[in-house]
Amino acid sequence: MKHLKALERYFWKYRLRLLLGIVFIVISNYFAVLAPQVTGYVFDVVQRAFGIESKKEPVQYDWLVTWFIHFAEQNRTISVIALCGIVILVLALIRGIFMFLMRQTIIVMSRHIEFDQKNQIFQHYLTLDSNFYKTHSTGDLMNRMAEDVSRVRMFTGPAIMYLINLVSLISLSVYYMVKKDALLTLYVLAPLPILAVTIYVVNNIINRRSERIQALLSDLTTNAQESYSGIRVIKSFVQEKAMYRFFDKNSEEYKENAIGLAKMEALYFPSMTLLIGLSTLLAIMIGGIYAIYGQHNIKMSTIAEFVMYINMLTFPVGAIGWTASMIQRAAASQKRINEFLNTDSAIVNPVNPVKPVLQGSITFDNVDFVYPNTGIQALTNFNLHIKKGQKIAIIGHTGSGKTTIAQLLLRMYDPTVGKVSVDGTDLQQMDLQELRRQISYVPQDVFLFSDTINNNILFSPGGAVTTETAVKAARSASVEKEIEQFHEKYDTMVGERGVTLSGGQKQRISIARALAKDPQIVVFDDCLSAVDARTEKEILGNLSVYLKHKTAIIITHRIFTLFDFDSIVVLDEGKIVETGTHSELLSLNGYYAYLYEQQLQQEREEG
Repeated sequence: MKHLKALERYFWKYRLRLLLGIVFIVISNYFAVLAPQVTGYVFDVVQRAFGIESKKEPVQYDWLVTWFIHFAEQNRTISVIALCGIVILVLALIRGIFMFLMRQTIIVMSRHIEFDQKNQIFQHYLTLDSNFYKTHSTGDLMNRMAEDVSRVRMFTGPAIMYLINLVSLISLSVYYMVKKDALLTLYVLAPLPILAVTIYVVNNIINRRSERIQALLSDLTTNAQESYSGIRVIKSFVQEKAMYRFFDKNSEEYKENAIGLAKMEALYFPSMTLLIGLSTLLAIMIGGIYAIYGQHNIKMSTIAEFVMYINMLTFPVGAIGWTASMIQRAAASQKRINEFLNTDSAIVNPVNPVKPVLQGSITFDNVDFVYPNTGIQALTNFNLHIKKGQKIAIIGHTGSGKTTIAQLLLRMYDPTVGKVSVDGTDLQQMDLQELRRQISYVPQDVFLFSDTINNNILFSPGGAVTTETAVKAARSASVEKEIEQFHEKYDTMVGERGVTLSGGQKQRISIARALAKDPQIVVFDDCLSAVDARTEKEILGNLSVYLKHKTAIIITHRIFTLFDFDSIVVLDEGKIVETGTHSELLSLNGYYAYLYEQQLQQEREEG
């Protein structure tokens, strides 16, 4: 239950709806408990009419029922019975109206809380650092925002509503039952402590199983999500049966646990029915004995009232198990939600962030970096100074630390040792969003949204959002001609992750997205790996014009002889092993010359 304290802020925000809902529930139940009293009065009238009772005994009724009786006594017996029937119908109608208002306040409140909570979780997800997403699966993230939030909504809506209904209806019913006969009430309610113990024991079991089920559901969602995303790989390796067996195994484990929980919850309702039936039996048996022997002023009308009160309590008492189950499941789900909401990003804005206009001078000063999730040291004593407007190539084999440089410059990570600065200002002192807004980045793993080509190119808030900008950027990225051949041109939907496009087309649209932003600093991370030699030449020619007055870092495993770099940095195992221009590095006859020779040999073999 302690995990549900996180919801207090929402209850306070919607306190007016909650308060009105409580009032409507109490009023609704107040009119409900009047019906047994009116029914008891009808029994008295009928008995007096048949001479079973010779005199009217003083009976304790609610003030509203007492007022009605004074009014009804002025009519004949038949009219009184008809009038009582109408009053019972009116009471039911009034109760129904307030039940409608009850749901319109509390259930609607729960929907507002669900909306706010999903937004809060999604907004928090957006603030978390890259390392968080490397250590948590997408399926689990989605499950916590969807399934877990839905279970919490069942607490903020139905569970709260039924709990208040339960408390108010039992309180009012017991009050009027004690008012009629305290001893008979004690006998009738004797089974309830047994009910309380049953609920306590079963709920503890439900809580443990709910947590396990939610964890299994996350695994199942992750399994399905990865299968959908990698469906082409699965089909190409003919692994459909293997993936199905894996999913079936996870699904079977989830099913078994869910069925076990359902069986445990199934104990509630038969238990409720048994205990309610026992209470009804006690009311009739003990009340009947008292009525026969004329004890405690018990009459047939009293027995009728008690039976109606007990039957009236059947649903709310029966809902104790359901409500308790919803609360326990919500607590388990909220615990999982809190785990992520209480996770702070390792990359945060400084207290007083600097918001400079970047010119393009970049410095890496004695930078060491170790990836926190793997412990791999990506950079060691890395020093690099890039002047404003320079074009720098960073070359090295896979795993040499090239991409890490781009990640540090965008402050996806902070250096383990040393610092990274732009125009003399440490990145950790800058406003995070302002920094990223002024740097264009083409990632190695291209990602396109399930949207139009135009919206993918104009994704960044830093650029001018016009169709002309998108066309110009697509032309610079050498993808304009292919876009024009599409039936919908720039309004073509690219599908999930750009699935309808080729790898080269996705890379070039990603480049166009970076160019449309038009910043002073541009970082390309191995973004030409999926294009042919002719297109590569054309793109490099366009980039040489576009990048004329900009600072550019081009990270690649290939050597571009057609692009005039101011300096080429050669990395190996996180360290700079060579620097210089193309001709200078070839003259050294070192690692760069070896890489160049390997590339030429590969091109000769392919040619």
